Formats: sequence, structure tokens, C-alpha cells
Amino acid sequence: MSTASEARDIVLHERRGGVLTITLNRPAQKNAVDHEVAVRLAAALDLLDADPELSVGVLTGAGGVFSAGMDLKAFAKGELPVLPGRGFGGLTGTAVRKPLIAAVEGWALGGGFEMVLACDLIVAAEDARFGLPEVTRGLVAAAGGLVRLPRRLPYHVAARVLLTGEPLTAAEGKEYGLVNELTSPGAALDVAHELAGRVARNAPLALAAVKEVLRETQGLNESDAFTRQDELTSGLFSSEDAQEGARAFAEKRAPVWHGR
Repeated sequence: MSTASEARDIVLHERRGGVLTITLNRPAQKNAVDHEVAVRLAAALDLLDADPELSVGVLTGAGGVFSAGMDLKAFAKGELPVLPGRGFGGLTGTAVRKPLIAAVEGWALGGGFEMVLACDLIVAAEDARFGLPEVTRGLVAAAGGLVRLPRRLPYHVAARVLLTGEPLTAAEGKEYGLVNELTSPGAALDVAHELAGRVARNAPLALAAVKEVLRETQGLNESDAFTRQDELTSGLFSSEDAQEGARAFAEKRAPVWHGR
């Protein structure tokens, strides 16, 4: 039985400037996700969205593995790592308002890969592997794999991963545009932090608006997409941050964002 301290430590979070690093911390279990991990991860994501001092999140795993997905031992006992309205791990069905970057070392399997797919940007080590082996166990990748993977990869590449259960290499992910940055083994988190810093220096309201428009206009035709975009961004142009951005440009200085 785990102690209360161990339960608190299964998901860690650390601030670094405007970046919140969230770490799945069950290395002995390959960062497999049980119900308590889902609860703790959901709480960390809520902190990211609620804290005005935070602009970007980085999600990673301890011990050289991102996540082996669902904790099958817990599942065999009747426990599900799915939260109502929030999906697998408290993430895959959640509309996280702020940008989220996955830093992937080693394996991201099943629900672990689906959590990666729920992120906005992906940094992966060269030896990382992404897999959805559900079909080999009589299941399907219903926490985002079936829906999101064909939108991130060419259809036939996604179909191969989903129908064979065989993994995708990080190099293939980079080739097909799934992975943004490919790093040497052990460097994914550092590169993710560098990328997060480049994102975090931008206006928080604008970052949130970009995410919302990207999410809300998927699948819409161009006319409907522009209509929805205008609805979502109508207040942005009169915001204090937009005025600050213009002033900073004119005064040749770095902007100071206020998030309003």
C-alpha cells in the first residue's frame, strides 16, 4: 500500500518562470496511469490554467519513459484512469486553455500516446517510440488515438499504427510532422523547456485564443471557420495586451503582458 506522501509524489509539478513542468512520477511502473494519477494530473492542469503567472505547461515522465498507458493491474481490480468529462489521465478529454508541450523519452504507449496527442507541441528523443497496441488486447484506442492520430499523420500511416499495434519511431513522427523537435536521448525535457520559453514570452490572451481557434475550427469549412474565429477573437484586438504589444513595438522594447 502506498503512503500519503507517495501518493502526492506520483505527479510532480515545478514552476520555472511562466512554465509549469508536470512529471508523471511512477518510474517503477513505467509511469502507468491509475485513477490517482489521473486525479493528480487533472489538478496540475487546473493549476496551469488558473494561475495568471503561468503561460505554458510541459508534460513529461520520470525514469526515461513517458508513460506505458493504463495501469493494467489497477484496471484488473476494477479501477479506471478516466475522469468524467476529462478523459484518460484527466487530460485526453479536457480543453486545456494554455499551450501544453509533451517531452517524450522512451515509450509512450496506449493512453500514454493518447496523452501526447492531447498536447499542442511534441518534443521527442531520437529513441522514443509511440504505440497504440490496443488491438493486440482486443481493445481500441478510444481516448483520442482513433480520432486524433489520423488528423496528425497521413491516413495510411495512422491506419498502420492503429491496425497493427506496431509502434511509430520518433524519426517517423518527425518525418510526418507529428514531432516538432527531435533530440538526442535524455535531452527532450531541456529542449521542451527551451521551446516553452519561446512560447511563454508571447501574450497569454493571444496564446489562449490561438489554442481555442485551432480546437474550435477543426473540421469546419473555411467560411464557418472564419465566422467562429471572429467570434472567439473579437475582444482580443481591444485588449490591454494588444495595446501593450503595439506600444512596445513602437518603443523598441520588450512587451510587459498583463493577461487582460
